[in-house]
Amino acid sequence: MKLVVVSAGLSSPSSTRLLADRLTAATLDHLAAETHVIELRDLATETAQHFVTGFPPARLAAALDAVAVADGLIAVTPVFAGSYSGLFKSFFDVIDKDALTGKPVLLGATGGTARHSLVTEHAMRPLFAYLRALVLPTAVYAASEDWGGDGLAQRIDRAGAELARFMAPARSDGTPDVDTAAAIAPRSLTGAITSVDPADGFEVVPFERRLAALRVG
Repeated sequence: MKLVVVSAGLSSPSSTRLLADRLTAATLDHLAAETHVIELRDLATETAQHFVTGFPPARLAAALDAVAVADGLIAVTPVFAGSYSGLFKSFFDVIDKDALTGKPVLLGATGGTARHSLVTEHAMRPLFAYLRALVLPTAVYAASEDWGGDGLAQRIDRAGAELARFMAPARSDGTPDVDTAAAIAPRSLTGAITSVDPADGFEVVPFERRLAALRVG
């Protein structure tokens, strides 16, 4: 199994890379995988050259190939002007249009304030949906005040477990080795939202059953 981690942090060290590392560790707690980390700040010049020439330099080509053959992807960006960074967007602009099709992707973002906590939903999720990736239901945003708190640690653990479930190899008969239906929390057209973890106590209740219960009442 191959897990590729894309970090768009600009400093060294950076909170973006720290979040990427913690998401990686949480995933590897549930799955054995070969891990490859791509620091986009090291590829900024090559990415710009690719836009101008149409051909990726060797280091950028290797990074793009790594993403294409990965079994799972963790993508983390800092927040700039309420969205992902330009460097982050540029990298995924030059990636092959089919490279992420059906690939499980765990999203993460970092920022100075909790006001940007929905960046994973209104900016990152649509980007990866456009690339036809399988975006996991739990995305992790870390504001400055979140570090060291139990809430962030719990979100990281949950997100890592989800990614591990989707990267898990299939059984010999071709069926998944994990309960992916429980992992993705699907929406039912005739019911409610299922729980990512059945232990949470939620279940899909068919609309007809709910309607019948109301009539009896």
